[in-house]
Amino acid sequence: MYMPANKALFFLSVSFFLAKKDQDGGEDKVAQKKKVKELKVLDSKSSQNLSIFLGSNRLPYEEIKNVILEVNEKVLSENMVQSLLKLLPEEEQLKVLSEMKDEYDDLAESEQFGVVISSVKRLKPRLSAILFRLQFEEQINNVKPDIVAVTAACEELVKSNNFSHLLQIILLVGNYMNAGSRNAKAFGFSISYLCKLRDTKSTDQKQTLLHFLADMCQEQHPNVMHFPEELIHLEKASRVSAETLQKNLDQMGKQIKNLEKDIETFPPPQNEKDNFVAIAREQFEKLQLMHINMEKQYEDLGKYFVFDPKKISPEELFGDLNNFKNMFQQAVIENQKRKEAEEKMRKAKLAKEKAEKEKEERQKRMNAGHSLNINDDGDETGIMDGLLEALQSGAAFKRKRGPRQAGNRRGAGHAVTNILAKELLQEDTKASAKKNRLDNESKKAESAEDTGSLEDLLDDAPRRSN
Repeated sequence: MYMPANKALFFLSVSFFLAKKDQDGGEDKVAQKKKVKELKVLDSKSSQNLSIFLGSNRLPYEEIKNVILEVNEKVLSENMVQSLLKLLPEEEQLKVLSEMKDEYDDLAESEQFGVVISSVKRLKPRLSAILFRLQFEEQINNVKPDIVAVTAACEELVKSNNFSHLLQIILLVGNYMNAGSRNAKAFGFSISYLCKLRDTKSTDQKQTLLHFLADMCQEQHPNVMHFPEELIHLEKASRVSAETLQKNLDQMGKQIKNLEKDIETFPPPQNEKDNFVAIAREQFEKLQLMHINMEKQYEDLGKYFVFDPKKISPEELFGDLNNFKNMFQQAVIENQKRKEAEEKMRKAKLAKEKAEKEKEERQKRMNAGHSLNINDDGDETGIMDGLLEALQSGAAFKRKRGPRQAGNRRGAGHAVTNILAKELLQEDTKASAKKNRLDNESKKAESAEDTGSLEDLLDDAPRRSN
C-alpha cells in the first residue's frame, strides 16, 4: 500500500511520542514507590487506620489541634472524637513522636499528625471530657424529661385542691362504712388503697364503691370532677423508672466527678481558645441543680401525703395515682352509660304501659260500648255501638211492627239508622212514663207475630218518622 511521505513522517512522530510517554509513566510509578516513607514509630495497621481517618476528615493537622483546644462543637462531632480516642497512638508513642519535630518531613502522614497532636497536654483525658460534653446534651434529653415530669407531678399534687377534696370524701365514706369496726374513725389511708376502691361491689354486683363515689361527686361535688385536669404530668411521671433514673444519674454523677478531676489536673490554657473548663462546669452545675430540686420536691410530697420517700419510689407512687385517675374517669363513663340504659328502659316501660292501657280501654269500649251522641250525625261508630247494645238487650225485638214498605227499605240508609237509634234512647230514658203504652204495643206485636227481625224494624222506621 502506497503512503505519502508526509503521512508516514506523521505516524512515526506519534508512535515515538506515545512510547516516550509510557516510558516516562513507568519511571514516575517507580519513583512514587520509592517515595513511600517507612514508619518509624507506629505499626502498619495503626498507621493505615489513622490515615483513613485523616483522609475522611480532610482537615489540616494544626486545625484539628485547634478544634480540640477550642472544643469547637461545629467541627467536632461525637463520631470524630470517638474515632480519635480509638485510633490515636498510645501515650508512649505520642511522647516519642513529640521529640521528632526535626524529622517531620521524613515521617509518614500518620506520624506527622502524631507530632502535631502530641503538643496537646493530657490529650486522651481531654478528648474523653470533650466526648462527655458532646454526649451530655443527649444524656440530658434522656434524663431531663423524667426529672421534669417527677418535679412537676409533685407540685401538681400538692397544689390540687380538688384532689385533696376527693381524698377527704373517700376518707369520710370509708369511716362511714367501717363504723363499729376497728378501722372506724381513721385519720388517713395509704395511697395504694385508692386502686382497691373498685374491688368493693354492691349487693347486685352491678356497681363498685368507685362508681358510687364518682356518681356522688358528679351530683354533689362537681368541682372534684376536674382533678384529672390538674394532674397533667402524672402519666409521664408514672412511666419514670426509679431504678433506671437512679442508674443514669449515678453514671452521670460519676462522669462529672471524673471530669472535675480532669479539669483540676489540666494545665493552664495553652492559648486563649482553650475554654473547655468553663463550659463543662456550667453544664454540670445545671444538671446538679435540677437533680437536687427534684429530690427536694419528692421529699416535700412525702411530708404532704405522710409517706416515706425512701420506701416508696416515685414509680410506685405515681403509678398508683395514675391508675386511680384512669379508673375514676372510666367509672364516670360507665355511670353515664348505665344512666342512659336505665333511661331507655324507663321510656320503654312507660311506652309499654301506655300501650297496654290503651288496649284495655279499647277492650272496655268494645264490651260496654260508648254513650251515643244523637246531635253528632257523623258519629257512625257511636250509632253502631248503640245498635249493638240494643240488640244485646233485646229492645230491638220488642218494637211495634207495621206493614213492610219495600221501596223505603232501600233508601233508608244512614237516616233510618239515626232515627232508630234516637227512638231507642228516648224510650229508654222515658220508660217509666210510657210503660203502659209500651206494654200494650208489645202485646199486640206478640199477638200479630211471635218473632220479629231487624229488617222489619228498619222497614218500620221510615213510616214512624213520617
